[in-house]
Amino acid sequence: MSTVQLTPPFTPVTALVTVLHQQAYAAVSPASVAELAGCTLADLDALNPSWNDLPPDEYLKDGGRYRRRRHSCFVLQGDDLQQVPHRPHWQPVEYNALHGGMERWFAPMLPDTVAHPAWSQLLRALGQVCSTLKGGVPTPWYVEAHQFRIDTTDGIGRPTPEGAHRDGVDFVAVVLVARHGIKGGETRVFEADGPHGQRFTMTVPWTLLLLDDARVVHESTPIQPLQEGGYRDTLVLTFRAAQFQSS
Repeated sequence: MSTVQLTPPFTPVTALVTVLHQQAYAAVSPASVAELAGCTLADLDALNPSWNDLPPDEYLKDGGRYRRRRHSCFVLQGDDLQQVPHRPHWQPVEYNALHGGMERWFAPMLPDTVAHPAWSQLLRALGQVCSTLKGGVPTPWYVEAHQFRIDTTDGIGRPTPEGAHRDGVDFVAVVLVARHGIKGGETRVFEADGPHGQRFTMTVPWTLLLLDDARVVHESTPIQPLQEGGYRDTLVLTFRAAQFQSS
């Protein structure tokens, strides 16, 4: 039996801030992501090869071997984007019951990835959206960038092993980078304090989901292989106004 994949309800760039104010999340098509970043899809695709060089995640408490990742941190104020010295990823247990409360030192992003113009253009564009949502105040954004590959080596891969969650930041951007030989991986977004939610599957590279982290919880369902070597690549960017989360 085939699985029906629901298409994301795409929001045009011109309505992005309005929709985020209204419902706390918005899905953006790849073409609109390129428009927002002021580059081409080919420019964004030039970042893709770095997902083939992600070390294993050594911190998975469920004993899985399905996740590979890199992690780097940046401070963004206006157009000024600076990578900060490498630091651990940390979340309180209130936001991540499975992996919260411990410092996780992941390998940093590769210098060639960070130096690519499309990388900085994407972060600046998303930072501008976040600032507009906060009333246009030029807030320094403390940005954590996570490159993920979830594979199906052991038959199943879990994009969010912690389940439906918030990240403890102001805004979260989830970008699908690649999807190969898998089924599953449905995105689910729910009101944090209400009954409503939506589910859909991001299938086209550079589809973006932008979330107001205080108002919604989110998760992605497990993936299973349709062919040997199936995987799902994503980029997760978190924007926090005060400072990086730290123990």
